[in-house]
Amino acid sequence: MKKDIHPKYYAHAKVTCSCGNTFEVGATVPEIQIEVCSACHPYYTGTQKFIDTAGRVDKFQERVRKAEEFNKAKGKSAKGRSASGGKNK
Repeated sequence: MKKDIHPKYYAHAKVTCSCGNTFEVGATVPEIQIEVCSACHPYYTGTQKFIDTAGRVDKFQERVRKAEEFNKAKGKSAKGRSASGGKNK
């Protein structure tokens, strides 16, 4: 290993989360400030919620259903498009 080209390694760098949790890791800086850790992240604490307040999925499915009905009424199908993406040249 070449001398004087590698950063100083701190085997016990202190990590402090915004929730107040602290722990030690190895790093190239002596102190690290983080916003979210495994003690307060919703995925790890089991408080994760899936919220679709705007109903985007339902709106999308409704648009797809209406488009399929419209295409059936006109006698067209989505599969009948050409390989060029449906553009006529």
